[in-house]
Amino acid sequence: MIRRTDEVEDLMHRFPHVPREAVIKEDLLRGGIAFDESALTDSANEASGEVKPKSYFIFSFDHRTLPELGEAALRRPPEEIVLTGGPYELRRTVVSVRVNPSSPYRVAAGEDGMLGLYLDGRRIADVGLPPMPEYYRHTLSSGKSVMEVAPTIQWGYLIYLTVFRVCQYFGAKEECQYCDINHNWRQHKAAGRPYTGVKDVEEVLEALAIIDKYDTTGASTAYTLTGGAVTSRVGGKDEADFYGQYAQAIEERFPGRWIGKVVAQALPKADVQRFKDYGIQIYHPNYEVWDKRLFELYCPGKERYVGRDEWHRRILDSAEVFGPRNVIPNFVAGVEMAEPFGFTTVDEAIASTTEGLEYFMSRGITPRFTTWCPEPTTPLGKANPEGAPLEYHIRLLEAYRATMEANGLSSPPGYGPAGPGRAVFSVSSFMDSLPAED
Repeated sequence: MIRRTDEVEDLMHRFPHVPREAVIKEDLLRGGIAFDESALTDSANEASGEVKPKSYFIFSFDHRTLPELGEAALRRPPEEIVLTGGPYELRRTVVSVRVNPSSPYRVAAGEDGMLGLYLDGRRIADVGLPPMPEYYRHTLSSGKSVMEVAPTIQWGYLIYLTVFRVCQYFGAKEECQYCDINHNWRQHKAAGRPYTGVKDVEEVLEALAIIDKYDTTGASTAYTLTGGAVTSRVGGKDEADFYGQYAQAIEERFPGRWIGKVVAQALPKADVQRFKDYGIQIYHPNYEVWDKRLFELYCPGKERYVGRDEWHRRILDSAEVFGPRNVIPNFVAGVEMAEPFGFTTVDEAIASTTEGLEYFMSRGITPRFTTWCPEPTTPLGKANPEGAPLEYHIRLLEAYRATMEANGLSSPPGYGPAGPGRAVFSVSSFMDSLPAED
């Protein structure tokens, strides 16, 4: 059996122009991290600890359900970790935490008491933990925590406002086959954790006021409004007005304080214009997976209500509203190779995904991607617990940068700095793999 170390070092050797930081990061994102008890917080009151805990801001991003995580469920792991040094001389690399007790990667304290990342029993990096931000230590007038209402990720760069914690694409015939948003809501409610389904506009504003007051270094730079798809109404509002009401309130209360982004369905142009009018600057109409057959199989609700071709037309139309540079659709990298329907070779998968990148980038639109976490309650996660091959993810980074450069594009706005050792985007390595920009 090939050791994971050998596989990782082979890919580093074969793809030397892909930063080695990105190779490690993609492997951690696709396969998760195990945490030794020495690496978990001892604080019963998360807000009083010294480490910023994982907030479960929209999906579980774990390889086990909460009841299966053991101590990692009772004593939350950190939101993210930062890797440096080690035998690969890693530059500062921010990685979103995806817990997997069976992972060959383990975070543990060494004999000197300092945390490290271990692979196949060898320490390969020093591990830094995100400090508890001062704004997490304060509560709203309702008693809710800032972490529950307005958690921050990407080492504090992004405020993630999941204002609708469930999705109206519901059940096996509508839910996206890789998405556990509805299960994540159910598991947190079953565990007795606070997990508000629809967030109150005034509570969001109160949480943002606390962040604005105590974020004295100005680390928080952008906010994302997101949540499940709205196919009918929420609070009497359609999707554009439901999410737009938060943007309007935020921009009226904190004009220009943050870059406003919204992740929503690919909506008709008139609805997209409403987002713009409400003050949103960047629009993320995620296209999920490029291949037509896989989109129909993996996104049955989106295919039924909108359809892949119409979805893509709406993305192009939205560029006329926001400008191509400010339309940044996401796709879920790795589901292209999910059994039993996905591509069986890395070559085929990369060719398909690159076709989608070229389609959008040739029109000035720069997609971005999240590395697929095969969550165990999803159909694709159950069938593919190991996710996609690491080689797919490394070659995607190569193809992504090549397609971007061929079309004269640079890293998209609203994601912080690009470049190895500088990037803060934590759920894929695309920003780590792009050239640094002044």
